[in-house]
Amino acid sequence: MDDDDRPRPRGDSASRLAGESLDSYSQDELVARIELLEAEIARVTAHKAKTAAHMAAADALFRLKTP
Repeated sequence: MDDDDRPRPRGDSASRLAGESLDSYSQDELVARIELLEAEIARVTAHKAKTAAHMAAADALFRLKTP
């Protein structure tokens, strides 16, 4: 079984990031962190769109055709 097929454990990276204290970060570090997180959001959004298009193509291919 591929690792991608396994259920994701609770407490993934995003959850850990959300719970992390930001008190020790400087303004520059916070800006860099925001830029990194925005890039990750864009990456995930693009992947979501790609998988939605793949699912739509599969649905169209396997959809029952009614006469």
